Amino acid sequence: MHGAETAVVTLYYVILLVLSVYSVHRLHLVRLRRRTPPPARVTANVWPSLTIQLPLYNEPNVAARLLDAVAAIEYPGALDIQVLDDSTDETPALVAARVDVWRARGVAIAHLRRGSRDGYKASALAFGMQRSAAELFAVFDADFVPPRDVLLRMVPYFADARVGMVQARWTHLNREHSLLTRVQALFLDAHFAVESAARNFGGRFFNFNGTAGVWRRAAIEEAGGWSSSTLTEDLDLSYRAQMKGWSFVFLPDVEVPAELPSQLHGFQQQQHRWTKGSIQTARKLLGALVRGDFDIRIKCEALFHLTNNSAYLLTVLLALLVVPAQQIRVRHGLGWSIAIDLALFALSSGSVLLFYREGQRWARRPPPRLRELLAVLPVGIGMSMRNAAAVIEGLVQRGGAFHRTPKRGDAAVARTERATRIPWNELALTLFFAGVIAVSASAGRWASLPFPTLFASVFGRVATTGLHEHLTHSRSGA
Repeated sequence: MHGAETAVVTLYYVILLVLSVYSVHRLHLVRLRRRTPPPARVTANVWPSLTIQLPLYNEPNVAARLLDAVAAIEYPGALDIQVLDDSTDETPALVAARVDVWRARGVAIAHLRRGSRDGYKASALAFGMQRSAAELFAVFDADFVPPRDVLLRMVPYFADARVGMVQARWTHLNREHSLLTRVQALFLDAHFAVESAARNFGGRFFNFNGTAGVWRRAAIEEAGGWSSSTLTEDLDLSYRAQMKGWSFVFLPDVEVPAELPSQLHGFQQQQHRWTKGSIQTARKLLGALVRGDFDIRIKCEALFHLTNNSAYLLTVLLALLVVPAQQIRVRHGLGWSIAIDLALFALSSGSVLLFYREGQRWARRPPPRLRELLAVLPVGIGMSMRNAAAVIEGLVQRGGAFHRTPKRGDAAVARTERATRIPWNELALTLFFAGVIAVSASAGRWASLPFPTLFASVFGRVATTGLHEHLTHSRSGA
């Protein structure tokens, strides 16, 4: 092989190996989760003053449901509710009506409007903090329905003066809506019940997930406050607070149900924001964390945690390299090495599938159906093109536009503020891999077909679903 061919094959295997390491790391999280017990249940008779913050932006389908659930929350101490409403549609009128109803019933609830959306959710939360003297702040996003006893079960952990944040586990209101929502539920169940639990119980850093959590004011202020410098203000503040010495608590038995995106567009939009924000947070904080005086286990886990989404970019690069790498090896009599590819793919896939199956066990759910479990792989690969762009944006941009995830609530469809995207990139990749399959089949290179077939089918499904949603959105004029 000449220099260019050697470079292609070498880069291909480097990427494949790195992706395998990220996948196998999930086995470490599974093992850590099994070895570390959850925090002991705490009871307390001291109930600090607490403000519940409800950040909203154009949420007419779910705003009333949220307010009704939060107004019913029980709390023995001083409690008030802030509806931080940056909406530009009919949501403010709906909110004002429900606020009047609950205020008439004696609930301390305020409808706060900033007049702009500058700084997005981070600035809205900071705006509310400035108008409250509370010691604790609970945050619930628009698509959540917190149970009445949620604060009674979370606040006692703040009896420890070094606890800065307590996080509940998300559950899912519309889990059975479709295969897409069932796969998302598998993703999130494993994230909370395995990933967050293993990190927290094992003494590593983990993060507030933006909602269904309670913060101590002192932890927010000492860490530097809410910041819109990244699109994941929750992840950013979490790491800054823990780097300042604050302890976090994850409560796997405290469940707060929420709505999953019911359409591919909403799921992609949400994942793009989370991916971009995590890379921005890694760029902002990882250097200081690695240089800091922290346990090596904390540093290593933070490295995996904050850079994990770079796997999306690596997946796209691997997809583009798989064809030339195979052709080069076959041409030079190295076709046998494709067995290495298959072995690494099997190892990575097995690690991922075990991770998500383990998530169902720790979430106290029955084992997932085989179709749903196997679907996590193509859904993850199918998201790689959109999220690869998010990784690149996160590497070069600070902050960015915070696009809300459409919520359906009891409405027939989820509300969107802008037209869904035409999946040009996924369409192009589908055609590319379809062409590769045709050429390989005509030449009788059957051993070269598995990976192009996988990529063609995955990107093809994403492209057709995305195109269908775009055309449906355009016809409806939504």
